[in-house]
Parts: sequence; structure tokens; C-alpha cells
Amino acid sequence: MKARNVQQISFANEFQMGPMRVKQPLPATNIRQVSPFILLHHAGPTYHSPNANKPRLSPHPHRGFEPVTFLFQGKIHHKDSLGNEGFLNAGDVQWMTSGKGIIHSEGPSEAFAQEGGNFELIQLWVNLPRAHKMTEPKYQHLTKDTMPVLKEDGLEMQLVAGNYKGYTGAASTFSPILAMMVHFEAGARTFFEIPASYQALVYVLEGEIKTNETTVTQLNMATFDQTGDGIDFEAIKKGKLLLLAGEPIQEPLSTYGPFVMNYPAELKQAIEDYEMGRMGILED
Repeated sequence: MKARNVQQISFANEFQMGPMRVKQPLPATNIRQVSPFILLHHAGPTYHSPNANKPRLSPHPHRGFEPVTFLFQGKIHHKDSLGNEGFLNAGDVQWMTSGKGIIHSEGPSEAFAQEGGNFELIQLWVNLPRAHKMTEPKYQHLTKDTMPVLKEDGLEMQLVAGNYKGYTGAASTFSPILAMMVHFEAGARTFFEIPASYQALVYVLEGEIKTNETTVTQLNMATFDQTGDGIDFEAIKKGKLLLLAGEPIQEPLSTYGPFVMNYPAELKQAIEDYEMGRMGILED
């Protein structure tokens, strides 16, 4: 099978976001989106001492996309304006559909604050097609034991969304998506088959890999062309990555802060709806 070529590599520059520091490889210089994926934030890994203050993002709104949290280490407490409350453990995923509007807050759980330990997550923004941007919001808490885990020599692939080698991920999505959390040992090799119409990327949280003769090091994201059958993979150093692929959404994109719509006028309406309380209320 023919391997896709790496198009671009972007480094995850770090910055302060509220009480947390995050690294952002997407969007980046010359990469506005890898549709349907429009933003990727990597928080951690950081060590929290037992009983230390726990950084928490205060209540904030979203509209027009799906904020997805992949928890690699630690424990999270989620609350939202629909009345959902979730407690995530390492390996769990939170797939939230903001749709016409939702307010949520999240951060390390009380249990994690007391225990302490390592904390690491990725938050991904997945665009919604125009037909679903104003859908009713919903919340999916996907525990690690509900997601298929594929094991090959030196590889453990946790299938979050989509179909892969006869298995189906637990997440329900509005457009075709493949999402996997992958842990690998040095020397592991495989070939990730990707549908021809999908755009694809890998983000290396830890370690070092080689794909079709291109090396991708820790904290770098690689995007791929669509000329091959999938992604050739070889692990140079032990680590973990997030693999994402999906059918691109060929529609206008207009964003402002926590809102992702098609046109600027829709962003103005989103701001007004939030300020008027039409997206619900969530106490901190």
C-alpha cells in the first residue's frame, strides 16, 4: 500500500490560557484547519502535589462545533448547563456537542486534587456541518472500557471514533471521523489505513516517530496529503500520539472566541444569545 506524504509539520507553541498553560499545534502558521479539525490544545504533562490548588476553567460558552477532551493522565470533573456532570479517569474521552449553545466548566477533580499526580489532556475542536450547527447540544462520556483497544507488537491503539480493522469506536459523530489514542514502544511498526477522502494528522505528545521517511518529534503535529492509502508508522522512541482523520467539511468557516459558525453575522447572533442567557446558565 502507498503511504501518504507529510505536507507540513507544526510545533506546539506554549501559552497561558486562564489558569492553565497549553501547547497549540493547530491552528498554526499556514495551517488554519485540517478539516474537520480546527483547534488542538495540549495541557501537561504536569505534576500536581497532593492537596494543591487545582486549576479549573470557569464556565464558558460554545456554539457550532464539538469540543472533545482526551484524558491521558489524571482525573477531570466536568459540569455543563444541560445538567450533565462527569468524572473522567485516565483513558476516558469527553465528546461534547455544543450545537446551538452550551456552557461548561472543567478541571482536575476533587479526588485528583487530594491525591495529586500527573495531569495531561488534549482538547480538540471538531467542526460541525452547517446542517447540524444549531442541533441540540449533547454530552458523551466515553470510558476507557467502552472503547476497542487494538494491540500489535509494541502498539496499543484505543479507538475513540470511526471504523478501523473491523472495530467501531464508541463516539457518535456528525461527520465521518477516525480518532485513536496510540501508545507505542521503540521499534513498533504499522500502517494506519485511512480512507482516500479523509484529511489526516498525527500529533506526537511524547516520543519520536518516522512516517514515510519523515521524522516527527515530540510536541509536533504532522499533516498529510491525500495521495496514499494511509500513514506509514515507525516508532523511534517510546511515546504516545493522537491520530485524527476525517471527511473535510467544504463550507465557509468563521470563528470568534468560543464560537464556530459559517458567517460573521452568525457569530454576532451567538454573542447576543450568550449575553441574553439563551445558552443556559452554569454556576461556577
